Amino acid sequence: MSKAKAIRFHATGGPEVLKLEEVDVPAPGPGEVTLRNHAIGLNFIDIYFRTGLYPTSLPSGIGFEGAGVIEAVGRDVRDFRVGDRVAYGQGPAGAYSERRTLPIAQLVKLPVGISFDAAAAIMLKGLTVQYLFRQTYRLQGNETILFHAAAGGVGLLACQWAKALGVKLIGTVGSAEKAALAKANGAWQTIDYSRENIVERVMELTGGAKVPVVYDGVGKDTWEASLDCLQPRGLMVSYGNASGPVAGVNLGILAQKGSLYVTRPTLASYVTPRKKLEASAKELFDLVKKGAIKVKIDQTFALAEASLAHQELASRKTTGSTILHP
Repeated sequence: MSKAKAIRFHATGGPEVLKLEEVDVPAPGPGEVTLRNHAIGLNFIDIYFRTGLYPTSLPSGIGFEGAGVIEAVGRDVRDFRVGDRVAYGQGPAGAYSERRTLPIAQLVKLPVGISFDAAAAIMLKGLTVQYLFRQTYRLQGNETILFHAAAGGVGLLACQWAKALGVKLIGTVGSAEKAALAKANGAWQTIDYSRENIVERVMELTGGAKVPVVYDGVGKDTWEASLDCLQPRGLMVSYGNASGPVAGVNLGILAQKGSLYVTRPTLASYVTPRKKLEASAKELFDLVKKGAIKVKIDQTFALAEASLAHQELASRKTTGSTILHP
């Protein structure tokens, strides 16, 4: 057992509940490794846990995404060695830490050419885009799609990935500056929801045809508009709740709007078993190495500044990815 600094919270609430503490780091058991984080990713799902939207036992660590170097390996670990550069993008919570022990089922090796910062910026977000675009609704190219919050961390990766696939991505944004950013990253068109009607603009841009799929990480604020943008038998992919959860869904609305489909996917369902994680990460890393996806890190904070980082993210002041450094 060793010690390390980590961010924890003992009660749910605002950013102020996040505290830097000294925690125990257990020695790795069978199928586990201990690693030193070099970079940690910040994501909206972290806010969901901090506020209690996603329940967790308390006190709790926080964060799911990071990259670093293995310092110790447990029994029966054959695929990883001390000194390996690795990254992870899903549970268990506790990425906001200097060092941590993790099961190897969550880890992938970092190829040459992918930095710690880049990996921490894209593992959760990039794997999210991978399962959205390549598994939940497998885009073939030439489709026109709607993607909400196109200038955020997931959104900017989605813009680039869509362009690489030959897909026309219509991205919703909240300002002219964010519209320019999304277009610079590959969005075909943007809709500024602060001054434009989303449904009317989708109708205009598609010549009345609408879209076969909507990717929505915003939640309740965009639910109705998203359904109205779908073609008959279109798929609504509700993968996040940035504005709050969708509640009180009347399934009859899906029939009225054209026999629509709805799914509420999560990353964990698409990267299990570990072979699927490795394949998804390889596709992501290959696009980065080819230059088809450029990692955009616009904000960097020290680990001790986690509460400030949460304030910036929640207030929609951030663009691209945000990184914490231990």
